[in-house]
Amino acid sequence: MARFGYARVSSADQDLAIQLGKLQAAGCTVVRSEKASGKSVDDRPELATLMQFLREGDELVVARLDRLGRSTRDVLNLVHDLEVKGASLRVLEPELTTGGDVGRIVVTVLGMVAEMERKFILERQRAGIEAAKARGVYAGVGRVKSVPDDEIRRRHDAGEGATQIARALGIGRTSVYRALAGNRELTSR
Repeated sequence: MARFGYARVSSADQDLAIQLGKLQAAGCTVVRSEKASGKSVDDRPELATLMQFLREGDELVVARLDRLGRSTRDVLNLVHDLEVKGASLRVLEPELTTGGDVGRIVVTVLGMVAEMERKFILERQRAGIEAAKARGVYAGVGRVKSVPDDEIRRRHDAGEGATQIARALGIGRTSVYRALAGNRELTSR
């Protein structure tokens, strides 16, 4: 029986170290990881690779069930695919395995909880956006500009070209063009 570990975080700025340490401590001989959303298993090539290598008697190990997926259907489909191969799922926190009937029931319930948690997160996010809009502090999609358009226009009026402005201010030329197009037609320099 081989143990294959799978670690996942949702965004590039999150750290996998804690999950990787737990999987290695659990005796995983192979550990694959990725930084990808948990909404769907379709866009996770490392998980797909692990699923191809699992054989009868092997275990897929995850630190927590929500690292495997946030959709109950996806988690249950993965558990089903493991069962077809004669393999099982082991979750480290809380400790459970799908090796028995009780484990499959618990995984189903935990999968439903993970899906509900995802819905709650989205609802809180929507409520926060609505509250920010009501206060007039939500600007929509995008980030705050690092350089005011007035500075770009001033430099352009002084004779600097878009490339020169972009280099001097540490921004992209597209940002320069947007700032200049915001007030008037762009003249080439």
